[in-house]
Amino acid sequence: MAKVAADDRSVSPEDAAERAAARAFGRRGALQSPNEALQPQPAPPPPERRHRRRPRRTVLSTLSGILSFVLVLAVGALIGIGSVAERFAAPGPLANDKVVFIAKGTSRGDITDQLEREGVTDDALMLNAGLLLASLRRSETPKAGEYLFKSHVSLAAVINTLLEGKPLQRKVTLPEGLTSQQIVDRLKELKDEEGNPLLKGDMHVPKEGTLMPDTYEFARGDTGESVLKRMQDRQKEVLNEVWARRAADVPIKSTYDLVTLASIVEKETGKADERPRVAGVFVNRLTRHMKLQSDPTIIYGLVGGKGTLGRPILKSEVEASTPYNTYVIDGLPPGPICNPGRAAMEAVGNPAKTKELYFVADGTGGHAFAETIDEHLKNVARWRQIEKDAKD
Repeated sequence: MAKVAADDRSVSPEDAAERAAARAFGRRGALQSPNEALQPQPAPPPPERRHRRRPRRTVLSTLSGILSFVLVLAVGALIGIGSVAERFAAPGPLANDKVVFIAKGTSRGDITDQLEREGVTDDALMLNAGLLLASLRRSETPKAGEYLFKSHVSLAAVINTLLEGKPLQRKVTLPEGLTSQQIVDRLKELKDEEGNPLLKGDMHVPKEGTLMPDTYEFARGDTGESVLKRMQDRQKEVLNEVWARRAADVPIKSTYDLVTLASIVEKETGKADERPRVAGVFVNRLTRHMKLQSDPTIIYGLVGGKGTLGRPILKSEVEASTPYNTYVIDGLPPGPICNPGRAAMEAVGNPAKTKELYFVADGTGGHAFAETIDEHLKNVARWRQIEKDAKD
């Protein structure tokens, strides 16, 4: 009590009693002992801050809206992608097959514009976009060249053709019996539909007998020299094969001589079944040291690589001394008189085994063969009568 009096000496007795009662009951009104009531009390903690919870239904509603929006976008994108894919796969407007040449250095935009002008597509913008995306995806660029687009070609097929870069392969057939000059002339004459040369660059005339007659493929813009090189490479391959399989008793000492005699056989007959027989006649004459007496050698001596005389051989020309006139010289001429094919070379390497020494035209496109001069002269007389009757 003394302590209370000391603490409350500045307040009235009524106020001191009221404060003591408040301390005795405490904050929640719990009854305290007199000693507890007289002890100092800590300050009450601040009131707790309560967070307001959003209603669960509002959160679910928001999530549902977002998912619905994403789903709508996804479906729209799929529909759009499908529509574009169908557009690229759809048949194009081109009515007929068409060859188009894309010049080197042409830009992507110019290519698609050109294809639209040519009627390959009716949507250069769509083709340009597709070509750009495909180029990025495949790390490839459109390639120059001449391309064949089939009728109603799709945009997807056009893009694939341009990126693959496989240009149209043209073909040229160079038959047996042409001279090297004639072959070069034919290559120079190759033109496109507008009269433009298909092969570029100058071409030298290869040595006679070094080109293999055959059908060759090339792309527009290839050089003429590249075609000639392939012909030379092919001739070497074939010649080596024929030489390796030649008969042991053939009086031919080199591959060059084989080609030379094969060129004469090639010019003498165009019938496949006659080539070994004609070759056999010449081999028999060489073995007996007889002159070959081949008319085509006279013509080559007169006109060279030009190939054709354009008229009958004159008697004076038969008797003229030229390096190629086998009516005058002994043995083979100095070189081939044309470019023979494989069959003619095979015929010389493995000629027919006969005793025939002569042949002359029979009026049917073939020849009449003979072992003796008397028989041959009869065949000659028959041929001259055929010629006379044809004139009458």
